[in-house]
Amino acid sequence: MPLLPGYVFCRFDRFEKSVPVVTTPGVVRIIGFGRIPEPVDQNEITALQRVIESGLAAEPHPFLTSGDRVRITHGPLTGVSGTIVKVKNRHRLVLSITLLQRSVSVETDRRWIALE
Repeated sequence: MPLLPGYVFCRFDRFEKSVPVVTTPGVVRIIGFGRIPEPVDQNEITALQRVIESGLAAEPHPFLTSGDRVRITHGPLTGVSGTIVKVKNRHRLVLSITLLQRSVSVETDRRWIALE
C-alpha cells in the first residue's frame, strides 16, 4: 500500500525551464505555488526514508496540525522527530509532509520517545 497515494518524489532543478518530469506519462503537475515548483522539506523526506528503511509497519495517517512533538532516542528511527499519538494503547509516531498536507504513521516503542 502506498504511504502517500498519488505522489511520486523526484529530484530536479526547479528553475530549469525544460524539466522532463512534466512530460512523463501519468504526471499531472508538479506541486508548488501557482506555476512555481516548491521542494518538499529535506528533513521531512529524510524522516520518511528512515521509516521505510526501518522495516517498521507504516501507514497513511490524517494530517495533524497540533500535538506533542517528540524525538525518537532509540531504535531504528533514532533522531527522527514527529508528533506522537496513542491508538489502541499503542504509540504511533506521525511524520508529516507539510507542503502536501499528508502524514504517515509508524508504531514505536514508548521507551524510544522523548519530548522535544
